Amino acid sequence: MVWLFLLIPALPAVGMLYQWMGALNDRRRFLGLGRLVDVGDGRRIYVSDMGREMESGPTVIFESGIAATSQNWLRVQEAVARFTRAVSYDRDGLGWSSACVCERTPSNIARELRELLQRAEVPGPYVLVGHSFGGLVVRRYAAMYPDEVEGVVLVDPMRTEEWPPVNERQRALLERGIRMAGYGTQVARFGLARLATTSLLCRSGKASRAFSRAAGNAGIHVMQRITCEVGKMPRAVWPIVAAHWASPKYYQGLAAHLEAVTATVTEMQRAEAIGGMPVVLLTPGTAEPLSSDRLRRIGPEVRQVIAEKSGHWVHLDEPELVLEAIRSMVEQVSRTQVPPVASPYHAEAGVLREVDSDPEGAPANAVPIPVS
Repeated sequence: MVWLFLLIPALPAVGMLYQWMGALNDRRRFLGLGRLVDVGDGRRIYVSDMGREMESGPTVIFESGIAATSQNWLRVQEAVARFTRAVSYDRDGLGWSSACVCERTPSNIARELRELLQRAEVPGPYVLVGHSFGGLVVRRYAAMYPDEVEGVVLVDPMRTEEWPPVNERQRALLERGIRMAGYGTQVARFGLARLATTSLLCRSGKASRAFSRAAGNAGIHVMQRITCEVGKMPRAVWPIVAAHWASPKYYQGLAAHLEAVTATVTEMQRAEAIGGMPVVLLTPGTAEPLSSDRLRRIGPEVRQVIAEKSGHWVHLDEPELVLEAIRSMVEQVSRTQVPPVASPYHAEAGVLREVDSDPEGAPANAVPIPVS
């Protein structure tokens, strides 16, 4: 028994060593899939740049959700790269990129993205594609730098009216998320997050299930959500996602994004509309379509389309619909015919449903739009 008492004080050091060695191995295995771009001040941003051999057409830029990385877009990006250059990246504080140095508001991130594109020598003009929180970032980019953008595709963009300070009922949820991210930072430092995520995504899942049960109903719910969404990604991505979630920096970046939600909502309430370019907005079939008034706040040329079989992660539920929206946008702005490409992976045949809204703002009848 004496040896057991001697071992207990050493466990934190063992956990930290396990985490350090695992993080080193992760970078050796996965960083070569993209490139790190020096953006100054000692910061480097991870970029996945595909289709660089394409000599014509706009460059498609992908912007991820609030805690997501470039891996979210892999299948859609690979398909887009068959007809034009396609770039995704990890925002400051997430994935393989350096820690963030300023508040995570859409305007700040749009400025960082512009700096990144210049440093990475990714030429415009751009078609911007943003999911959830990323939809707010591309809206701000298009409004701040309209001469560089030819079109925007919004994939179920974050509805700021659902969050504080507009909707104070969500403040408790937001604060709980920030606290949980803080706990995650500490857990990750001692290798426990690595143990759980590696178990969940790369092995049997026994360790991750034990952690979720220990966390109670909330832990089980989070684990079910994670399993559902990540399960829609290519299996090759799972170890990369596990590596990201194993890092203390991920939880610090997540906390920074959540802490900026109130400032983000305030900023977007005052944000100018996107003008002078086409905008397509994909709304999942599980959500209420946006009214005419809310569409006008985004821009005068917004076309809303319903992804009938999707939840919030439209690009994972029905990637062929997102791909078709991007292909059509590239074709429209480049005035060049772009042949349809194969679906990122086999899925049920889907339809897009375009929604027109009446003058009072209530959604009108939907019109089916076939997917090529």
